[in-house]
Amino acid sequence: MSDENKYTFENPEYRKTYWHTCSHILAQAVKRLYPEVKLAIGPSIDEGFYYDLDSPFPFTPEILESIEAEMRKICKEKLPLERFELPREEAIKFMEEKDEPFKVELINDLPEDAHISFYKQGEFTDLCAGPHVDSTGRIKGNAIKLTACNAAYWRGDSSRKQLQRIYGIAFPKKDELDAYLKEREEALKRDHNKLGRELEYFTTVDCIGQGLPILLPKGARVIQTLQRWVEDEEQKRGYLLTKTPYMAKRELYKISGHWDHYLDGMFVLGDPDDYSKECFALRPMTCPFQYQVFLNRGRSYRDLPMRLGETSTLFRNEDSGEMHGLIRVRQFTISEGHLILRPEQLEEEFKGCLDLAKYCLGTVGLLDKCTFRFSQWDPTNPNNKYEGTPEQWDEAQRVMGQILDDLGVKYTIGIDEAAFYGPKLDIQYKNVFGKEDTLVTIQIDMLLAKQFGMEYVDVDGQKKTPYIIHRTSLGCYERTLAYLIEEYAGALPTWMAPEQVRFLPVTDRAADYCAEKAKALEALGYRVTVDYRNEKIGKKIREAQIEKVPYMLVVGDRDMENGTVSPRHRADGDLGAMSMEAFTALLKDVVDSKAKK
Repeated sequence: MSDENKYTFENPEYRKTYWHTCSHILAQAVKRLYPEVKLAIGPSIDEGFYYDLDSPFPFTPEILESIEAEMRKICKEKLPLERFELPREEAIKFMEEKDEPFKVELINDLPEDAHISFYKQGEFTDLCAGPHVDSTGRIKGNAIKLTACNAAYWRGDSSRKQLQRIYGIAFPKKDELDAYLKEREEALKRDHNKLGRELEYFTTVDCIGQGLPILLPKGARVIQTLQRWVEDEEQKRGYLLTKTPYMAKRELYKISGHWDHYLDGMFVLGDPDDYSKECFALRPMTCPFQYQVFLNRGRSYRDLPMRLGETSTLFRNEDSGEMHGLIRVRQFTISEGHLILRPEQLEEEFKGCLDLAKYCLGTVGLLDKCTFRFSQWDPTNPNNKYEGTPEQWDEAQRVMGQILDDLGVKYTIGIDEAAFYGPKLDIQYKNVFGKEDTLVTIQIDMLLAKQFGMEYVDVDGQKKTPYIIHRTSLGCYERTLAYLIEEYAGALPTWMAPEQVRFLPVTDRAADYCAEKAKALEALGYRVTVDYRNEKIGKKIREAQIEKVPYMLVVGDRDMENGTVSPRHRADGDLGAMSMEAFTALLKDVVDSKAKK
């Protein structure tokens, strides 16, 4: 990068440094106005910054405005940021004197011989590793905006103190902030958590629980349509359909390693430590269940590759603070599959999995915004997260890296993002607010087949251990629906829309005519309704538009006389009178081609 761009937002490192400094300015402003508030942590993030604070009062919009004003003052003061270090004991004493218990806890977790770094700006000093810009004057005060305040648990632990997290954004120029805020306003209109509820795709109920959405008829129909399409496509590509239980005894998860590596993320039925009684757990993934299909009888190399697919309902005990609409839930359904194969089949089958995922994501219209991450293990992980030896991991990652390079996949590397049994390719997508999640994953597994005693007789008559690919085609259906609502602002493509056609009789005389034509379309498999209400046609059209119905068929006396309908498209408007046969042909072409418009 050229020197002239080194200190601009084109440089992601400078952008992070800029936002990190903004988080310190935020904390300084809070401490000036409200000295009783305690500081937790305040990093830069992918889009802006935040600071976690322990406050005896809620940060209302009015208080956030006052904090913003104080931040602008601090920027005008052009305070230099000065770094210094203290030995661990002095650092603890320093923060104890400032009555900052969260900072003291952080320092206590550091090694005894550590020298702790701090940054000072004016009267304010914070525990921090840096880096920062050299002066608060580098920050454009009128281009700072505090965007939200949410609850957050200390250190992400729901059993710990609940704090308040103030989010902010900042830019070097005010017009850049204005453009960002305008984009955010548009994002709010597309937010599936708002729009999906308004359009009645899903709802949540307190007495059912967080992360357990109710799919209303519209949402259920869209997901059913996607599931049937994916299952049919997988069948064309040689997948065998399975149906496995939603729960199993702990003994199954002991073999797979989930009991040792994933227990906190599972819903357990019974006492996990009482081995005198049966203990079950709801499944967080389907792999150990599908392996039983392979193990049902002896296998030879002629059975491989064995491609197993299942529309799987899974359960994961996510933290309550992580829940978000349909994107992060505790019960969800996934297009899950496992391929059991010979080592020499690995690259070809991996390519097939990637081709299927790209086809599915491309057809629904999400692929162009996806990115790819090669998720690898972290050999220094302190929590003993991974199965296998360093040599096994090096080999698995070498093979996968070679496959990705051979396929020309452009990817980033995510350290410590691998599954506990192997590396994976994660296909990533961002929601309208820029928060990234995984849509589809393809994983190479050289470990679990041996743990389950899976063997096949090879062409040389010797028993061999197969490799396994874990993969999804379209990923989690609930999450995919959320992204589709946001991508299309609720106006889903006709082929997957829960209601494809709505007849709008102008008068009561046209009601029977509409019912007859609707029945004919339904017989062809289309999703059709008739608005029989005694309302003006303008109101019926407006409501159908608001509900994002792709086609509205207005039927008046002239249509009845001529045997026609007058279709309107939600985006293109009036299409002119046409015969029912002509409209049916138009609809068939749009649906069969899976047109995105």
